[in-house]
Amino acid sequence: MQVNNISHSSIIPVVEPAQKNNAQSFGQFLSEQIEKVNESQLKTEEVTKQFLTGNTQDIHQVLIAAQESKITLQLAVEIRNKVIEAYQEISRMSV
Repeated sequence: MQVNNISHSSIIPVVEPAQKNNAQSFGQFLSEQIEKVNESQLKTEEVTKQFLTGNTQDIHQVLIAAQESKITLQLAVEIRNKVIEAYQEISRMSV
């Protein structure tokens, strides 16, 4: 049985300041992060299928993948909530 370390960088994206020569738009960044959330969900689905079909006997990998997927999705939902809250706050400001 192989146990993989879970680092905070695999769950929480590290955002570095954009430099002029490799700057990307907010939309591109958001799209990439949503794709990572989707990949995490698909990985969990695949590991679960392998366990249910008997291809793997490691329940720990299934549970770890499920927790990673859950945390990643919760983080994405909370970020979405904060963005919506910020937008609403800005729209209430008088010009």
